[in-house]
Amino acid sequence: MKYFVAQGEDRRLTAESRQALRGSFVELSDGVTHYELKGPEDGETVVMAGGLTVPLFYWDGLVTKLNARGLRTLTCSAYGRGYSDRVRARYDETLFARQLTELTEQLGLITRPLHLVGTSMGALVAMNYAARHRSLVSTLTIVGPAGLAKPRPTSPHRILRNDLLAGIVARRRGRRILQEHLGHNVRDPELGSKLTDMVLDAFRFEGSLYAVFDTLQHLPVSGRDDLFRQTGALGIPTLLLWGDEDDVTPLAHLDTARALLKPQHRHVIPECGHMAPFERPRHVADQIVPFVAARAERLDS
Repeated sequence: MKYFVAQGEDRRLTAESRQALRGSFVELSDGVTHYELKGPEDGETVVMAGGLTVPLFYWDGLVTKLNARGLRTLTCSAYGRGYSDRVRARYDETLFARQLTELTEQLGLITRPLHLVGTSMGALVAMNYAARHRSLVSTLTIVGPAGLAKPRPTSPHRILRNDLLAGIVARRRGRRILQEHLGHNVRDPELGSKLTDMVLDAFRFEGSLYAVFDTLQHLPVSGRDDLFRQTGALGIPTLLLWGDEDDVTPLAHLDTARALLKPQHRHVIPECGHMAPFERPRHVADQIVPFVAARAERLDS
């Protein structure tokens, strides 16, 4: 799909504009990445991969809980999201996994195995990273993962793989589609409004809608059973979390995920939609902290 700037994208990401923005920035091979590294330096490091639209601010509540309980956290905005570059490249899981690889290397975090957390589309990215860097991954936490729906001939994602159609739809209806998608992610209307404001503010930067629709073209979010099966075969201790009222990646896929991933632990979060780390950060932290601690103790013993 040809790069475009959508109506309403009235800001540009530059070295000068980033000086007034929250977070840290590093130049990687594909572009500038927006990240935050927080928490005690001697804590186990948890690396988080987010979904289709979200900037790193999505993780704020969970980061606060994990840092308070002794864990170090690395969050980043995937290319095309937050304050990371809108790159003119194929937006697929290889790009996003390479971004995580280079970021953790640049920050000197690979001297000790990492704890990966991936949610929604980010679960596919985390699994891709784990397959490429098995020795660097101590635990894997998967939250409401995309990828388990069955492909359909009439799926919008299939239609969007056509460059001409994708460009037309993205330019004419992209922002409306984005807002409708965000409206299905969380149960609480107040949190839903907060999420929408957060995402749309970052989508004022040029190239944001292009990045999302190019991702929809090149990163399959259905029919990914083989990736789940391959991840399960890696033998990485895995925690599977799911919101009981997830309307985006329905709980009906839980049994399939369990069969393929073979997680050591799984937990369904009550009264929770698709974005558990954003909606229920304390509940998610209560699951991650002991899971990470148990693995760290085994490695140290």
